[in-house]
Amino acid sequence: MTYTNHDDGYSEEHLQDILKSVKTIAMVGASPDKTKFSYGVLRVLSETGYDMIPVNPRPDITEIRGLKVYPSLSAIDRPVDMVEVFRAPDELPAIAREAVEIGAKVLWGQIGVRNDEAARIAEDSGLKVVMDRCPKIELFRPFWKPKLHLGI
Repeated sequence: MTYTNHDDGYSEEHLQDILKSVKTIAMVGASPDKTKFSYGVLRVLSETGYDMIPVNPRPDITEIRGLKVYPSLSAIDRPVDMVEVFRAPDELPAIAREAVEIGAKVLWGQIGVRNDEAARIAEDSGLKVVMDRCPKIELFRPFWKPKLHLGI
């Protein structure tokens, strides 16, 4: 098995290919708190056209932005292309195992979420893995490139 060296970073093409290929994204650690980064990412990805599935085990959180909240990945009642994770890095291996069990194609750790064991678990089962990146940022990165050839 060949593993990705997640310290080397990812090509823009690799990230764009993933974001173009996925439709349904389960967000583990989604929050209804509008001040939390996960809320903003959920909002933008949903408004961009992704089928977002918030995942949060708190029983008092049943809906975020009109979307049904699931207590775990295994409770989701439809196929999931990508699992995006807003949790502590030490929680990522267990989430990777769940992502494999539900047949996800991609495991994506949000900025600050990186764990080599989780990457191996996912990659051993054929998932693509991205860690320590934000899909919202990567989605719009091609538009942010400076045009250095322009005159001032």
